[in-house]
Amino acid sequence: MERLWSPWRLAYVTRTARGEHDSCIFCENSGLNTDLVVFSGKTCFVILNLYPYNNGHLMTVPKRHVADLASTTADERAELMGLTRIAEMALAEAYHPHGINVGMNLGRPAGAGVLVHLHVHMVPRWNGDTNFMGIVGNTRVLPEDLTQAAERLRPIFERLMRDNS
Repeated sequence: MERLWSPWRLAYVTRTARGEHDSCIFCENSGLNTDLVVFSGKTCFVILNLYPYNNGHLMTVPKRHVADLASTTADERAELMGLTRIAEMALAEAYHPHGINVGMNLGRPAGAGVLVHLHVHMVPRWNGDTNFMGIVGNTRVLPEDLTQAAERLRPIFERLMRDNS
């Protein structure tokens, strides 16, 4: 069996296994990794996923700590969808994917990894991106560092927000 070492995940895995959820990875005063934020609006922001499924995996997130759509304000919902639209455009420009998965997982049975803070996933997809590494090796190969992805996406978001306001 091959082993792919990822020691940076240990803190996340052990915290989750113990059921610790006191801090929220999306809240500024709690655990938000601001280096991964590619755009910040009035009520929402766009952030790269720390454990991406593919290059450019983004999430659109309300700044306010809310667990579901029902708890959002009209302004939050409007900006959440507006930034998700801009994220689609930015991913298309930066990565030229053949498709994009867009989704929310509300609740553990639905697959939510972060139960307490609403977020919308945007995962770029390419024909053939499911290959033997994922199927046989149960491993994802991501050729771009998150820092490089953030540097690539930030200016695109700034321009698209300016041009689409």
